[in-house]
Amino acid sequence: MMPTPDHGHGPEISPQAAENKGFTSVPRPLTSTSGATAPRARRAKLPPADKFELRRVELAEAALATLADLGYARTSLREIAQHSEFSHGVLHYYFTDKLDLIGCSIRHYKINCATRYDEVVASARTPEALIAGFLEKLGGTMRNEPQMHCLWYDLRAQALFEKAFREDVADIDQRLQDMVWRVVSRYAELRGSQPHVTPAAAYALLDGLFQKYLLRHVSGDPDAVAEMITEVSGLLPLIA
Repeated sequence: MMPTPDHGHGPEISPQAAENKGFTSVPRPLTSTSGATAPRARRAKLPPADKFELRRVELAEAALATLADLGYARTSLREIAQHSEFSHGVLHYYFTDKLDLIGCSIRHYKINCATRYDEVVASARTPEALIAGFLEKLGGTMRNEPQMHCLWYDLRAQALFEKAFREDVADIDQRLQDMVWRVVSRYAELRGSQPHVTPAAAYALLDGLFQKYLLRHVSGDPDAVAEMITEVSGLLPLIA
Protein backbone atom coordinates (compact mmCIF):
# COMPACT_ATOMS: atom_id res chain seq x y z
CA MET A 1 0.00 0.00 0.00
CA MET A 2 1.55 3.25 -1.10
CA PRO A 3 1.17 6.43 1.02
CA THR A 4 -1.98 8.35 0.08
CA PRO A 5 -1.28 11.81 -1.34
CA ASP A 6 -2.77 14.73 0.59
CA HIS A 7 -4.36 17.07 -1.92
CA GLY A 8 -5.57 19.56 0.69
CA HIS A 9 -3.80 22.65 1.92
CA GLY A 10 -4.19 22.21 5.67
CA PRO A 11 -1.35 21.33 8.07
CA GLU A 12 -0.29 17.71 8.43
CA ILE A 13 -1.90 16.03 11.43
CA SER A 14 0.60 14.63 13.91
CA PRO A 15 0.24 11.13 15.29
CA GLN A 16 -0.44 12.63 18.71
CA ALA A 17 -3.33 14.67 17.32
CA ALA A 18 -4.67 11.61 15.55
CA GLU A 19 -4.58 9.63 18.77
CA ASN A 20 -6.08 12.39 20.90
CA LYS A 21 -8.90 13.26 18.51
CA GLY A 22 -9.65 9.78 17.17
CA PHE A 23 -9.06 10.50 13.48
CA THR A 24 -9.82 7.55 11.25
CA SER A 25 -7.17 8.58 8.75
CA VAL A 26 -4.02 10.63 8.91
CA PRO A 27 -3.08 12.83 5.95
CA ARG A 28 0.15 11.65 4.41
CA PRO A 29 3.01 13.76 3.02
CA LEU A 30 2.91 14.90 -0.58
CA THR A 31 4.46 12.48 -3.03
CA SER A 32 5.83 13.09 -6.46
CA THR A 33 4.60 11.27 -9.56
CA SER A 34 7.49 8.86 -9.12
CA GLY A 35 6.33 7.99 -5.59
CA ALA A 36 9.18 9.78 -3.78
CA THR A 37 8.13 11.47 -0.52
CA ALA A 38 8.95 15.15 0.02
CA PRO A 39 11.78 14.48 2.50
CA ARG A 40 12.33 17.84 4.20
CA ALA A 41 8.71 18.44 5.15
CA ARG A 42 8.32 14.87 6.37
CA ARG A 43 11.48 14.77 8.47
CA ALA A 44 10.65 18.06 10.13
CA LYS A 45 7.40 16.66 11.50
CA LEU A 46 8.61 13.23 12.62
CA PRO A 47 9.45 12.61 16.27
CA PRO A 48 13.06 11.67 17.05
CA ALA A 49 13.97 8.36 15.45
CA ASP A 50 14.24 6.47 18.72
CA LYS A 51 10.88 7.78 19.97
CA PHE A 52 9.25 6.96 16.64
CA GLU A 53 10.60 3.39 16.70
CA LEU A 54 9.57 2.93 20.33
CA ARG A 55 6.03 3.91 19.42
CA ARG A 56 6.07 1.45 16.51
CA VAL A 57 7.05 -1.34 18.91
CA GLU A 58 4.28 -0.38 21.36
CA LEU A 59 1.69 -0.45 18.58
CA ALA A 60 3.09 -3.71 17.20
CA GLU A 61 2.84 -5.34 20.63
CA ALA A 62 -0.78 -4.20 20.92
CA ALA A 63 -1.54 -5.66 17.49
CA LEU A 64 -0.12 -9.11 18.25
CA ALA A 65 -3.29 -10.50 19.82
CA THR A 66 -5.37 -9.60 16.77
CA LEU A 67 -2.73 -10.91 14.39
CA ALA A 68 -2.51 -14.18 16.29
CA ASP A 69 -6.29 -14.61 16.35
CA LEU A 70 -6.92 -13.81 12.68
CA GLY A 71 -3.68 -14.83 10.94
CA TYR A 72 -1.94 -13.11 8.06
CA ALA A 73 -4.54 -13.49 5.31
CA ARG A 74 -7.50 -12.12 7.31
CA THR A 75 -5.70 -9.19 8.94
CA SER A 76 -5.57 -5.59 7.70
CA LEU A 77 -4.66 -2.32 9.42
CA ARG A 78 -8.35 -1.50 9.64
CA GLU A 79 -9.14 -4.89 11.18
CA ILE A 80 -6.39 -4.42 13.76
CA ALA A 81 -7.74 -0.95 14.60
CA GLN A 82 -11.23 -2.36 15.11
CA HIS A 83 -9.87 -4.84 17.65
CA SER A 84 -7.62 -2.40 19.54
CA GLU A 85 -7.73 0.99 21.22
CA PHE A 86 -5.88 2.64 18.33
CA SER A 87 -7.43 4.30 15.31
CA HIS A 88 -6.75 3.23 11.75
CA GLY A 89 -5.16 6.64 11.23
CA VAL A 90 -2.62 6.15 14.01
CA LEU A 91 -1.62 2.72 12.69
CA HIS A 92 -1.34 4.08 9.16
CA TYR A 93 0.90 6.92 10.34
CA TYR A 94 3.43 4.60 11.94
CA PHE A 95 3.24 1.71 9.45
CA THR A 96 3.24 1.81 5.68
CA ASP A 97 0.89 -1.17 5.37
CA LYS A 98 0.04 -4.43 7.08
CA LEU A 99 3.30 -6.03 5.93
CA ASP A 100 5.23 -3.36 7.82
CA LEU A 101 3.14 -3.81 10.97
CA ILE A 102 3.14 -7.61 10.91
CA GLY A 103 6.89 -7.73 10.29
CA CYS A 104 7.54 -5.41 13.24
CA SER A 105 5.18 -7.37 15.50
CA ILE A 106 6.53 -10.84 14.88
CA ARG A 107 10.15 -9.67 14.86
CA HIS A 108 9.75 -8.04 18.26
CA TYR A 109 7.97 -11.07 19.74
CA LYS A 110 10.29 -13.73 18.40
CA ILE A 111 13.49 -11.84 19.20
CA ASN A 112 12.35 -11.84 22.83
CA CYS A 113 11.51 -15.54 22.55
CA ALA A 114 14.99 -16.35 21.26
CA THR A 115 16.37 -16.11 24.80
CA ARG A 116 13.59 -18.21 26.37
CA TYR A 117 15.85 -21.10 27.39
CA ASP A 118 19.03 -19.20 28.20
CA GLU A 119 18.43 -19.25 31.96
CA VAL A 120 17.99 -23.03 31.91
CA VAL A 121 21.16 -23.44 29.86
CA ALA A 122 23.15 -21.22 32.22
CA SER A 123 21.92 -22.74 35.48
CA ALA A 124 21.84 -26.47 34.68
CA ARG A 125 24.66 -28.49 36.20
CA THR A 126 23.59 -31.94 35.01
CA PRO A 127 22.13 -33.18 31.73
CA GLU A 128 19.02 -34.30 33.60
CA ALA A 129 18.47 -30.80 35.03
CA LEU A 130 18.95 -29.21 31.62
CA ILE A 131 16.51 -31.47 29.83
CA ALA A 132 13.93 -31.12 32.62
CA GLY A 133 14.12 -27.33 32.56
CA PHE A 134 14.04 -27.18 28.78
CA LEU A 135 11.03 -29.48 28.47
CA GLU A 136 9.13 -27.58 31.15
CA LYS A 137 9.52 -24.32 29.25
CA LEU A 138 8.88 -25.95 25.88
CA GLY A 139 5.61 -27.43 27.07
CA GLY A 140 4.65 -24.20 28.82
CA THR A 141 5.04 -22.05 25.75
CA MET A 142 2.89 -24.40 23.67
CA ARG A 143 0.16 -24.39 26.32
CA ASN A 144 0.25 -20.67 27.03
CA GLU A 145 1.08 -19.07 23.67
CA PRO A 146 -0.16 -21.37 20.92
CA GLN A 147 -1.62 -18.64 18.72
CA MET A 148 1.63 -16.68 18.71
CA HIS A 149 3.47 -19.74 17.48
CA CYS A 150 0.78 -20.32 14.86
CA LEU A 151 1.30 -16.76 13.66
CA TRP A 152 5.04 -17.37 13.34
CA TYR A 153 4.56 -20.50 11.25
CA ASP A 154 1.96 -18.66 9.17
CA LEU A 155 4.39 -15.85 8.39
CA ARG A 156 7.28 -18.21 7.76
CA ALA A 157 5.15 -19.97 5.15
CA GLN A 158 4.09 -16.62 3.67
CA ALA A 159 7.76 -15.73 3.21
CA LEU A 160 7.91 -18.36 0.47
CA PHE A 161 5.62 -16.10 -1.55
CA GLU A 162 5.97 -12.63 0.02
CA LYS A 163 9.39 -11.13 -0.55
CA ALA A 164 8.81 -8.41 2.05
CA PHE A 165 8.96 -11.01 4.85
CA ARG A 166 12.02 -12.94 3.76
CA GLU A 167 14.79 -10.94 5.39
CA ASP A 168 13.02 -10.75 8.77
CA VAL A 169 12.01 -14.41 8.67
CA ALA A 170 15.54 -15.50 7.83
CA ASP A 171 16.92 -13.40 10.70
CA ILE A 172 14.39 -14.76 13.20
CA ASP A 173 14.93 -18.32 11.98
CA GLN A 174 18.67 -17.95 12.55
CA ARG A 175 18.09 -16.62 16.07
CA LEU A 176 15.84 -19.57 16.87
CA GLN A 177 18.38 -22.00 15.43
CA ASP A 178 21.06 -20.45 17.64
CA MET A 179 18.72 -20.75 20.63
CA VAL A 180 18.20 -24.46 20.00
CA TRP A 181 21.89 -25.02 19.45
CA ARG A 182 22.73 -23.47 22.83
CA VAL A 183 20.49 -26.07 24.44
CA VAL A 184 21.84 -28.98 22.37
CA SER A 185 25.52 -28.08 22.72
CA ARG A 186 25.22 -27.50 26.47
CA TYR A 187 23.40 -30.80 26.89
CA ALA A 188 26.21 -32.57 25.04
CA GLU A 189 28.81 -30.78 27.14
CA LEU A 190 27.13 -31.87 30.38
CA ARG A 191 27.09 -35.46 29.10
CA GLY A 192 30.76 -35.27 28.17
CA SER A 193 30.04 -35.78 24.48
CA GLN A 194 29.73 -33.86 21.22
CA PRO A 195 26.59 -33.11 19.21
CA HIS A 196 26.02 -35.68 16.47
CA VAL A 197 24.24 -33.28 14.09
CA THR A 198 24.74 -29.78 12.73
CA PRO A 199 22.97 -26.75 14.22
CA ALA A 200 20.65 -26.60 11.21
CA ALA A 201 19.69 -30.27 11.58
CA ALA A 202 19.10 -29.96 15.34
CA TYR A 203 16.84 -26.97 14.78
CA ALA A 204 14.92 -28.66 11.96
CA LEU A 205 14.31 -31.77 14.06
CA LEU A 206 13.10 -29.95 17.18
CA ASP A 207 11.17 -27.30 15.31
CA GLY A 208 9.49 -29.94 13.16
CA LEU A 209 8.30 -31.82 16.22
CA PHE A 210 7.09 -28.61 17.83
CA GLN A 211 5.08 -27.59 14.77
CA LYS A 212 3.57 -31.07 14.38
CA TYR A 213 2.33 -31.17 17.96
CA LEU A 214 1.30 -27.52 17.93
CA LEU A 215 -1.19 -28.36 15.17
CA ARG A 216 -2.56 -31.22 17.25
CA HIS A 217 -2.73 -28.98 20.33
CA VAL A 218 -4.71 -26.18 18.64
CA SER A 219 -6.96 -28.84 17.11
CA GLY A 220 -8.01 -29.85 20.61
CA ASP A 221 -5.83 -32.92 21.23
CA PRO A 222 -5.39 -33.07 25.04
CA ASP A 223 -2.35 -35.34 24.76
CA ALA A 224 -0.39 -33.27 22.25
CA VAL A 225 1.86 -31.42 24.71
CA ALA A 226 2.69 -34.51 26.75
CA GLU A 227 3.49 -36.53 23.65
CA MET A 228 5.71 -33.76 22.29
CA ILE A 229 7.65 -33.71 25.56
CA THR A 230 8.13 -37.49 25.35
CA GLU A 231 9.36 -37.24 21.75
CA VAL A 232 11.82 -34.42 22.48
CA SER A 233 13.05 -36.18 25.61
CA GLY A 234 13.92 -39.21 23.50
CA LEU A 235 15.41 -37.16 20.66
CA LEU A 236 17.93 -35.10 22.60
CA PRO A 237 20.17 -38.03 23.66
CA LEU A 238 20.24 -39.19 20.03
CA ILE A 239 21.51 -35.89 18.66
CA ALA A 240 23.77 -34.85 21.53
